[in-house]
Amino acid sequence: MARRVGVSQATVSLVLGDKWRGRVSERTAEAVRGAARELGYRPNLAARSLRLGRTRTALLVVPALTTEYFARVYTGAAQVAADHGFGVVLYPSPEGIGPARDPFDSARASLDGVIASSMAAEALAAVRGGGLPLVMLDSDPADTATTATVNLDIAGGMRQVAEHLLALGHREVTHLAADVDSWTFRERARALARAFGAVSGARVRTAPTALSVDAARQVAERALSAADRRPTALVCDDDILAAGACKAARRLGLRVPEDVSVTGFDDLALASALEPELTTVRLPAEEVGARGMTALLDLLEGRPADGAELPVELLVRGSTAAPGR
Repeated sequence: MARRVGVSQATVSLVLGDKWRGRVSERTAEAVRGAARELGYRPNLAARSLRLGRTRTALLVVPALTTEYFARVYTGAAQVAADHGFGVVLYPSPEGIGPARDPFDSARASLDGVIASSMAAEALAAVRGGGLPLVMLDSDPADTATTATVNLDIAGGMRQVAEHLLALGHREVTHLAADVDSWTFRERARALARAFGAVSGARVRTAPTALSVDAARQVAERALSAADRRPTALVCDDDILAAGACKAARRLGLRVPEDVSVTGFDDLALASALEPELTTVRLPAEEVGARGMTALLDLLEGRPADGAELPVELLVRGSTAAPGR
């Protein structure tokens, strides 16, 4: 491998042992990693673990595997991990959201650290109980119990949604808010309320809902059947809820977006499968996973983790338009 890249064996060892920073250029390190992938190189992890006192294994805890978002988070984390000779064990909460059964009872001695993604607040107790370096994704950066945090600009994403609807002329909207006690959903609610609160005559009503199409459909039907000031737009905390909102509109004989606009959050494959296609906020899920794994590696090497927020993007599609009345 050293001959193929044109470097010394010592350089290859530094890169594959993740000891190259400050000694080898980023370009050379990437060339070595690329050659390793092409040649199918697999390091002797057992020997390395004995030498370094590490298992080179990280645990990724996610609330559910019901959408491709978390699969993409895993993909990003696993790619960075593989480049550094680490493995990633995926642990979904059996309940989908809420407390995960403690994954540390049998695995505590065989993990180097934990990455936990977008967990409900009560689920964090089990994760923190592991006594391992903890990187939280999409969680409160002010939480002192977390070793490092990797966040998306969630508030900025919801602000983009609000500004888009306000510019179209919407003043009466209902927020289909995920009924989950987590920082990410509280941030969405706060950002939406701030944006509409700054405009005279604009109002947001909150309608909590479970994270399912059918629950969102029922909540949206009630909101759209209100006798007083039916909303001209439904702002949904994710694309699954938005699918339920669109279904509710159809059942009530309303057209999207002519009679009611609908927005989502996440940009799942579902967003472009709906008709009309969904206006939503794209979240860079693979980059979230990659940044989370990088942060954990930094912590294990005694380096500070990068705390910069990842940008998100509003994608305007056919499900939003100016109010029809």
